Amino acid sequence: MRGTFIHLKRLLLASVACVLGAATLTYLVDPLQLFRPSRLAFYSNDTRVQNAGLIRSQSFDTAFIGTSLAIHFRQSDVDRVLGVHSLKLAMTGSNSRQQAFVLEQAIDRGARRVIWEMDDFIFVDAADIETDPYLSVDLYRRTAKGIASYLFSAAMAKESLFALLRSIPPLRHPLTKAAPYLPVKFALSDIDDIYALPRDFDVARDYNSGKALASFAYITAPSRSRFLGEGYDYDAMVRHFEQDAVGLITRHPDVSFDIYFPPYSILQFVAMRDASPETLKIVMDLTAHIAQRLTQLPNVRLHDFRAIKAVTHDLGNYGDVIHHSPVVDAKVLSWLASGQYRVDPNKPLASLDELKAQVEVYRVPQ
Repeated sequence: MRGTFIHLKRLLLASVACVLGAATLTYLVDPLQLFRPSRLAFYSNDTRVQNAGLIRSQSFDTAFIGTSLAIHFRQSDVDRVLGVHSLKLAMTGSNSRQQAFVLEQAIDRGARRVIWEMDDFIFVDAADIETDPYLSVDLYRRTAKGIASYLFSAAMAKESLFALLRSIPPLRHPLTKAAPYLPVKFALSDIDDIYALPRDFDVARDYNSGKALASFAYITAPSRSRFLGEGYDYDAMVRHFEQDAVGLITRHPDVSFDIYFPPYSILQFVAMRDASPETLKIVMDLTAHIAQRLTQLPNVRLHDFRAIKAVTHDLGNYGDVIHHSPVVDAKVLSWLASGQYRVDPNKPLASLDELKAQVEVYRVPQ
């Protein structure tokens, strides 16, 4: 019996030593760069986690945020075209609570300009940020709970071990080359590559009218069309817009906000027109409210790219009904730089009225 107790005690001590050793390894390597910047760091496409470290470790004056519509932009392109020092914080499928929270952290760390790709669907009702299961506010705030979840994470210990091995000179090159194919999240050696498309990406293969029309047929099929309006509730969306967007902007009058409505294909609105007209009305009413509110805020420049017919009617620019190609990414940056499509505060609904007229008369190619 005494022998069994001794073995159990040794097992517990060994387990504690392993856990503490893993936590120490994660602290020293710090793959997320939560405690200190690192010249040898690697980056992850898991942006909801990665952003917590980027905000802590990078220097920047501009935060760039949005959904999957903004995820493929490269920081280097944003910097070159707009003359800023940016940090991309876009998160696929993110809602306004998540975006506002992450932006608040970035502003607290020095961002004085925000470029915000704003979709109407980010304002659908969702979990409060404090209980959001997909974004750890404690990690961003570096509370004891957040730090503990980081240091005592087996996944982070694994990433730390790989990072440590990659720092050994004879292993650095082969492991760096192999990293994208290994079961590690922190595999990108250049921050500019986070969720960016490869520079030799075949644009025509993934963005073409065939894909856009197939997507249109899919979402408007009678068996699926109900999903077009899923989560769309005008009053709830206005409430979240006021809390998350207007609340953030008015709390930071010294920060300038360039907010833009992305150039969806015309098919996005036509799909609602044909299969879910009540959803289209909510979208139009909501964006009218947003345009009228944002254009009255002195630190906001609102840009509306949804009625640029040369782009939105050219279905070859799209991979589905909303996601545009990197060619259009470049156009978006040039439009932001020139201010060509900035919404006139004296005519906040002009571009929306133009879009409504386009949607009304558009006929889908057969």
